[in-house]
Amino acid sequence: MKHFVLSVMMLMVFVFPGYGEMYKWVDEKGRVYFTDDLSNIPEKYRPDAETRKHPKEILTPKTQGMPPKTQEVPKSFSSSKVLKSEGITVDLVRKHELLLTEVVLNGRVRQYFIVDTGASFTLINRPTAMELGIIVDETTPSIPIFTASSLIYTPLVTLPSLRVGEAEIENVDVLIYNMPSESVGLLGNSFLNKFKVVIDSINGKMTLYSMQGVPSPDRPGGYGRDYWVGQFRFYIRNLEELKNLKTKIENQGARGELVRINNAIRYFENQLSELERRASFAGVPQNWRQ
Repeated sequence: MKHFVLSVMMLMVFVFPGYGEMYKWVDEKGRVYFTDDLSNIPEKYRPDAETRKHPKEILTPKTQGMPPKTQEVPKSFSSSKVLKSEGITVDLVRKHELLLTEVVLNGRVRQYFIVDTGASFTLINRPTAMELGIIVDETTPSIPIFTASSLIYTPLVTLPSLRVGEAEIENVDVLIYNMPSESVGLLGNSFLNKFKVVIDSINGKMTLYSMQGVPSPDRPGGYGRDYWVGQFRFYIRNLEELKNLKTKIENQGARGELVRINNAIRYFENQLSELERRASFAGVPQNWRQ
């Protein structure tokens, strides 16, 4: 049985001298990888691998000018308030083997978060949740996390706003979890998957390129195939794993855990339903929704 795994590993793109092509590919768990050697990509993922320019060619974006207007997105889903095709570059701070960047939560709380492109969710700790006035009760959805020693239930909440540099996303799903390190939070894919992320670990820079562009037949709603497929896979995969866990808990007779799991299932079902509505409105092909 597959489990939810809380990843704090860094998947970084290192920038080296020279030119050439970079390849981006995504595995069946939605994890993103980069390589400059096509042979490093498992054969079954090669047809869907995305060819990218070498980071050296795109690590000096301009940041002036007004962003173009974006389509209205339902508030129950994340939406970007900044759309800049040339990218938004922010500073990174190295702490041991980790890279951190400054984030602004709900427009008022500033903190440094670990950048982790392999983590499904963004994390905040409990003191930060209290500072933001977030209330967690029995109706709050919880995601089961398997640690090295036990199973814990981590509250899932929505932040009205999360900003990194000039890149701001509204309605970001975050988990409330006290990390074992001194770090107060982790910037994961509930924020980062709205962007193409290039990390220059040598110069301490991260550049975010918005996934949203001008709507067209091959970019329904302004987003390409990779975005829509990734969004649907995320919710479908989580629902499948939650329902499998629910069956196991029902057999064990753990009523308290069952309430949390049911809340989480309802949450993801509602999010998937809203995603289906957005996709239908935008004209997303059915084979992108599986």
